Amino acid sequence: GDRLKLYQAQSTFAWGKYDGALKNAIAQTKYKRQPEIARILGTLLGQAWLDCKLIELHPNITLVPIPMYSLKQKLRGFNQAEIIANGFSRVTGYRMNKKALIRVRDTAAMYGLNSQSARVKNLENALQIGSKLPKYPVLLIDDIYTTGTTVKEATKVLQAKKIETIGAAVAAKAGFE
Repeated sequence: GDRLKLYQAQSTFAWGKYDGALKNAIAQTKYKRQPEIARILGTLLGQAWLDCKLIELHPNITLVPIPMYSLKQKLRGFNQAEIIANGFSRVTGYRMNKKALIRVRDTAAMYGLNSQSARVKNLENALQIGSKLPKYPVLLIDDIYTTGTTVKEATKVLQAKKIETIGAAVAAKAGFE
């Protein structure tokens, strides 16, 4: 297939486009319970980040994976964003803080929500500051960036506590032209 290219848009750094093989790999990770795929995606994302030389701007970054609701994570057995962050951390040397944010209520899968207002309402008050505040500016880590609702909500929660957020790094981003 097509060789995956690196995409960077706004403050979201993405390793590839959310379609084809990458979309399938993410689905395998989540629904066929294959966390090792997420680890590989995190490693590739971290390597792409280093290759882009963005680190000169931010030598100290705290990686904060987008949290899953505890019951959902228990059922799945892992949080794919956390595993991606782990691979990213191993390559870049950035520390991960998986306790900076918590998801305090279950939310519907975003792919099932068609309107932006439904997505925003779905995440309203779903994320809160966790038990361990980050020391350095935060780079949010997630598997997929579709409309940015999750990243915006996480950023809002962190910034309410005066925690700087430099953006997000994701394995895949939807909607490239």
